[in-house]
Amino acid sequence: MSQTPDDVELEQKQILKKYLQETREALVWKLEGLTEKQARWPLVPSGNNLLGIVKHCANIEIGYLGECFGRPWPHPAEIVSQEDWEKDPQADWYATEDESVASVVDLYRRAWVFCDETVDALPLGTVGRVPWWKNGEVTLFRIIVHVTDEIARHAGHADILRELTDRSVGLYAGNTNIPDWQGDQMAAYVDKLKNLAERAGN
Repeated sequence: MSQTPDDVELEQKQILKKYLQETREALVWKLEGLTEKQARWPLVPSGNNLLGIVKHCANIEIGYLGECFGRPWPHPAEIVSQEDWEKDPQADWYATEDESVASVVDLYRRAWVFCDETVDALPLGTVGRVPWWKNGEVTLFRIIVHVTDEIARHAGHADILRELTDRSVGLYAGNTNIPDWQGDQMAAYVDKLKNLAERAGN
């Protein structure tokens, strides 16, 4: 029995949502077990921090899969406003004193539901408008791919920041995705890489 166009679209949506959700979950997992200080601590010269990445991703998803398709976030005080960005272009990259790990994660989890409602309600060919893009008119399909790509990139940032925080690594819970080496074995591997770099020169 051949699939109808509606069946094909439903399957495509399920695939897109699966990969987006897996990336969301991996990102939030990087905050598990950290103190408020550890989650907020800037670990690289740019100031990137784990909690800020999650806050940024919540705002990104709400913007692209909400406002751009005529669905404003129902609680605007919870997200970074245009005025906030104008005052501080990094406003969505760190938690304020009034925010916590729990509140930011809660916001992001609610954003997942909100954004998935957009995906479920609209055909993939639905045209939305991204005001901050030069060619602002885009399809829902393109925005889902764009958002997934952006969240995946930031999940990679979170991988590194979490390792810098407490040496924890992992693709997702229960899977480090690296060899199960003990301390001496990992140290030997790192020394091998350093030696290769030294021999390669400047």
